[in-house]
Amino acid sequence: MTSAHTDAWRLEDIPDQAGRTVLVTGTTVGGLGHHTALELARRGARVILAGRRTERLSETEKTIREEVADPELDQLVVDLADQGSIRRAALEAESFGPIDVLVNNAGVMGTPYQRTVDGLELQMATNHFGPFLLTGLLMPQLVASEAATVVTVSSLMHRVARSAPLDDPRQPPGRYARWPTYSRSKLANLLFTHELDRRARRAELPVKALAAHPGFAGTHLAANGQYGRSSGGIASILDAGVRAVSQPAHMGAWPTLMAATADLPGSTYCGPSGWAEQRGLPAVVRSTKLSHDEGAQRRLWEISEDTTGVRYP
Repeated sequence: MTSAHTDAWRLEDIPDQAGRTVLVTGTTVGGLGHHTALELARRGARVILAGRRTERLSETEKTIREEVADPELDQLVVDLADQGSIRRAALEAESFGPIDVLVNNAGVMGTPYQRTVDGLELQMATNHFGPFLLTGLLMPQLVASEAATVVTVSSLMHRVARSAPLDDPRQPPGRYARWPTYSRSKLANLLFTHELDRRARRAELPVKALAAHPGFAGTHLAANGQYGRSSGGIASILDAGVRAVSQPAHMGAWPTLMAATADLPGSTYCGPSGWAEQRGLPAVVRSTKLSHDEGAQRRLWEISEDTTGVRYP
């Protein structure tokens, strides 16, 4: 489908966030999640920084405190590629009380073939099944907020996917191709968003689901995916190349911030308004016809429930 933009949104459009609790996954310094957390904390939200390693979370917290006076920050250790870790984190997160916004930002991109501890391919496990499980386990706290928003970060790469990921996720692929697998995981983000929003409406739950994509943003994601690091040797070369031709990471976070704070209906998709949605101020954009396939949305949901063992209200 072609893009259709509404009026562009600006950072100053974020309303006061005092009294709101926001959980953001994938908050490594310099990435989209870091900039998302920073701007929400700047506007008074209580922000829960969620990520795999305590030292990385502490680094992000320190960076935010250097820019924001007395922010209200908490940490939650969670590895979205490990369902046991997600379940432990959800139990710990109960102490945070109602959650107004959940930002499913964490992800991996273009990684070599790897199976997780749960027997799942790494990209689908981290980018889709992990957020599906975490969102389901946090649903009581989202409902308790009485007006929750779930934002899942997709990608322009979802347009490359030729089919939905509806095969058995525990069966090894005949031939692994990292980029088609990544594109299908990003399509899964949109299928999940639309199905979650529809199910929440039908169940009359006070939860809406939206999605966003950063365009072409200068983060470490590509280098980390390819080489397991963002610096050193060829990884540094790739990282520098990405940054040279992309928009800054903080601008890549703007569509997520728009989805998380603007008065938009569920199933809205936000992305950059510039050429080919690669950069620019965020606006409402469209996704592919395949992402709106209700049959694929329902089937992926069923597969995801079977794979994670979680059942939504």
